[in-house]
Amino acid sequence: MPKAFKPPDTYEAALQELEQLVGLIETGQLPLEQLLTGYQRGAELLKFCRDKLQAVESQIKVLDDGALKPWTQE
Repeated sequence: MPKAFKPPDTYEAALQELEQLVGLIETGQLPLEQLLTGYQRGAELLKFCRDKLQAVESQIKVLDDGALKPWTQE
């Protein structure tokens, strides 16, 4: 059974951790066990970020009467 990780506090914290993790993985310097753990954590962080974005998108749809409208700077 995979080790359970502590969920990040915020979307921004998850994104920062994910970017650092990808940087470490890309170096090719991690031992195999740490590489596997890194991939598992990365998958959890990615899911956390996607879930947060989807929740925000759903809230925007509610605010815009069910239609997701393109964002424009005003």
